[in-house]
This record gives sequence, C-alpha cells and structure tokens, in this order.
Amino acid sequence: MPSITQPAAPCHTPADPGEEILLGVDTHKDFHAAAVVTVLGAALDGRTFPATTEGYRQLVAWARSFGALRRAGVECTGSYGAALARLLRAEGIEVTEVNQP
Repeated sequence: MPSITQPAAPCHTPADPGEEILLGVDTHKDFHAAAVVTVLGAALDGRTFPATTEGYRQLVAWARSFGALRRAGVECTGSYGAALARLLRAEGIEVTEVNQP
C-alpha cells in the first residue's frame, strides 16, 4: 500500500484578514509549539518558538498574520505557559487553560 508523504515544512495559509483564527500552544521549558486553526478547525500552520519574551512576541505576530486573533488555548498557564499567557492577555487575547491529558 503506498504511503502519503507530508511536506517537510508547513505552508503558511492565511485566512481572510477579518476572519477569526484560534491559537493553540503546547508549552515546554525551552520552546513552545504553536498551531493556528480556523474557528471551523481547519489547520492553517504550526511551528515552534523559543520560550523567551522575544519568542512570545514572534509567536503572536506569526499567529496574527493568519487573521483576527482573539482567543488562545495554552497548556500549563501556571508553569511553562505563565509568561506567554500574561503576554497574550496584555495583547487583549482571551486565554483558556488547556489541561494536560
């Protein structure tokens, strides 16, 4: 049975500029893995960013390049995701805690 190959790098597929998009972030000590999806759940892109203030700013700018970012789901907002959650809230983005399984 033939296998389907996946592209090596995700494609940047922006939504309509006014369309709301959602951000999801899997937090880690040294980096955060982020994904942007439409409100209907279509994946637009995903990538990792350093877990630093500059990395958080890059993450937000990247996510906003897809559409209107108003909501984000962030894992571990009490530990590894705390600083990112603060920055997102300061940017006017509603943050929802995502629990680990």
